[in-house]
This record gives sequence, structure tokens and C-alpha cells, in this order.
Amino acid sequence: MMPNSKFQPVLLLFLCSTILFAQKRKEVTIQTEKLSDHVYMLTGQGGNIGVSIGDDGVFMIDDQFAPLSDKILAAIRKLSDQPIKFLVNTHWHGDHTGGNVNFKKEGATILAHDNVRKRLKETPKRDQTMRPKEAFPVITFNDKISIHMNGEKVAVFHVDNAHTDGDALLYFSKSNVLHTGDTYFKGRYPYIDLNSGGGIKGYINAVKAGLLVIDEETKIIPGHGSVATKTDYETFLKMLEEVMQKVQIQITNNKSEEEIAQMEAITKKYDDLGYGSGYINSERFRRTLYKSLNK
Repeated sequence: MMPNSKFQPVLLLFLCSTILFAQKRKEVTIQTEKLSDHVYMLTGQGGNIGVSIGDDGVFMIDDQFAPLSDKILAAIRKLSDQPIKFLVNTHWHGDHTGGNVNFKKEGATILAHDNVRKRLKETPKRDQTMRPKEAFPVITFNDKISIHMNGEKVAVFHVDNAHTDGDALLYFSKSNVLHTGDTYFKGRYPYIDLNSGGGIKGYINAVKAGLLVIDEETKIIPGHGSVATKTDYETFLKMLEEVMQKVQIQITNNKSEEEIAQMEAITKKYDDLGYGSGYINSERFRRTLYKSLNK
């Protein structure tokens, strides 16, 4: 039986969207960039992945979306045939945790901040189904934890209420590589998830915390964007502080969210540098700062 004619356009749109979504996933290529003798950055679709290889096994940071797991695993297997021992989630969002179930099947022990497990366990997916328990971290921490693997200490430390309420930064002590998760979007305005406990002041403090552990030679893996330097990171911090200050001045002047959202002058300096060309455009960034500063 053919569906009711009034539903046919909706059904057609759904089918086309599903096919397009699948095609986009199929076209994704996982790129690998070497950062030290055994630490790599993998990019594809979603948050940047960090990988450490060596005799102790494979150590991963984040895993993008579930449909990409086979491609990600294939890219890792070009680097190492050792088992995947540990996987750290920098926060709970699906473009960083979507492959958890698949990589657990590969033998990975999943670690994350306490709030990552809590949100993965309690927050429905977009289709309103709950995640299986295999997606949850089995080791969680409140403040910090160290992992000794492949000849170096990896410091994992929590930063409060930045991108979310469960963010972690990871620093490879000998390789001198910092993975920031989504507490850093290189060259663009960041997504601050207010509904997940994020906020602009915490976000700024997270960047300051990252700067405390690095030097001029550090290679930085941002949550999104290409490998960065300390100078890039400092420029990002300056942008955050300047825009927040300008929004705060307007709030003090009793300007409304809508008025501030339309004040292009607040972000013009950085709009001209391309910061508003990413997922978060300048208007949305101004709105987010207004809401964060009024929480």
C-alpha cells in the first residue's frame, strides 16, 4: 500500500536526507599526522583524535562517530598492530564518543571525567533512545589522573564548566603534545554548551590551564581545526577575553540579548579573521556569551 499522499513529500525528504547522510559518512577519509615519534593526530568527521602507539599498546583520545569506526581502526592499524588498551573521552558529545561501543569491542578500557559517564548514561540520543552500557566509561575521575604508557606519563586533568561540565585536557609529558578536546577550536568561535554546564568564564580558565603546562615547542591538538602552536592558543585566549569584555559592557549598559546579538561591532575584529566561519557564527557566539554571563 502506498503511503497517504500528504505524507509522501515528508517521506521523500526523510529518505533523501538519510541517503545524503550515509553518503557523507562514506566519503570521509581519515587523515593521519605525526606529532612525535609515537603520537599522532587523526582527523575525519568530528572531534580530532589523538593516538599514542608503542610496546604497551594503543592509547586513544576520542573516537568520532560510530559509522567511522572501521575507517579509524584501519588508520590506526597502519601505525600499530598492538591492541587498543585505553580510550579517553575528553567530554560527552557524540562526535567524540560515538565510537565508544565499537572500540570497547576492540578491547579498549574507556576513561573520562565523572560527568561524562553521567551524561552519556542519562541523556537520550537524537532518536530518543538511550545508549548501551558499553558506551560508558568504566574508569572515571573527579580531578585528574595519570596514565603511564608507551614510555611517558600522560597527565589527564579536568577543567571546570568550560565547553561542558566534564571536559578533560591531556598532556603527553615527553612528546610535548597537548590535546584540548573542545576547550579549543582553532581559528574559530567555540561551541560553549550551556545546557551541559559550559560557560565562557570556565572556558577562558580552561585555556589558561592549558597554557600553564606547555611551552613554545608544544604541538596542540584542538578539538576542531589543524595542529596549533602556543601562539595560536594565546591568540584564541585573547579573542575570548576581548569579546567577553565587550559583551559584559553592553550587559552593564542594560542591553538585551537581541540587541547584543545584532551588534556586529562586538566581534568584527575576529569576524574579519574568519572566526565566524565555523559551526558557531558570530551572532550565535554573541548570544551564547550574553546567556553565559547572565546565568
